[in-house]
Amino acid sequence: MKSKKVMYMKRHMDSPLNGKTVLFLGSSVTYGSAAEGQSFVELFETLDGVNAIKEAKSGTTLADMNSPLAPDPYDEGDSYIRRLKRVDTDTHVDCVLCQLSTNDASQKLPLGETGNGTDPGSFDTSTVTGAMEYIIAYSRETWACPVVFYTGAYYDSEEYAAMVRRLLELRDKWGIGVIDLYTDREFNNIDKDTYNLYMSDAIHPTKAGYAEWWMPKMESELIRILSE
Repeated sequence: MKSKKVMYMKRHMDSPLNGKTVLFLGSSVTYGSAAEGQSFVELFETLDGVNAIKEAKSGTTLADMNSPLAPDPYDEGDSYIRRLKRVDTDTHVDCVLCQLSTNDASQKLPLGETGNGTDPGSFDTSTVTGAMEYIIAYSRETWACPVVFYTGAYYDSEEYAAMVRRLLELRDKWGIGVIDLYTDREFNNIDKDTYNLYMSDAIHPTKAGYAEWWMPKMESELIRILSE
């Protein structure tokens, strides 16, 4: 099955995403670490005419810390939050699309508690929840644009499952968009051979996985969310 070619993909000339500037914030899945650095980000650019700002660095975390999994663990620009704040605030951004990082789960970082308010300075960004809320609040305050989080496909992790549940709670609090690949049973209902083609491991898609499995779902969901 590994020899199967990625299907031919035509540009969607009438895509509602055409010309939109999307800030993609994430780690290895957003980067495309198992696909030669090409993920759904490049597919959004090619197929939908999206102007992509790709802030993706493998091994990094939502929680504001220097991750030991990152290539440069002592780089002060390491976490999602620190890289988000490096983006020029004068840049026009139509949407921030943020990965729910598996690195926070694998390092068993504290989930934290949902805050009572919406002030960016009120959140404990050393926790996963506090970092997510900060990203939402900062993005809205800076660019006044929709914020969308996406999860990975299902894999067996109590920590990640708890993060997904918390994300869905934050959707209710903030009214953010969520592309939930993790709990989508129909999305995850594929046979073993196809899964082995689409995934390099339990977390990282291959080029075929991005093109044939993740992208169609992410594209349709992002269009739906931004049109609401």
